[in-house]
Amino acid sequence: MKTDQITIRVDAKAAQAYRAASEEERRKIDSLLNLKLRSATRSQVSLKTYMDEISRRAKQRGLTPEILDSLLNEG
Repeated sequence: MKTDQITIRVDAKAAQAYRAASEEERRKIDSLLNLKLRSATRSQVSLKTYMDEISRRAKQRGLTPEILDSLLNEG
């Protein structure tokens, strides 16, 4: 599969976590983001609506900003 490089804006902690990840972990993250972006852009639902739904589901499952920070800072 041919790939292309893009730049996306994330918060500093997410960027730090990505940079600290191993090459294998980064490839997995890249693949996950690729699938999510493709899915979001194919949908008739706006990206904002899609992101809001992801956020709502994460909160329903108990994900808090503190837990997210903890997950991003694991290492």
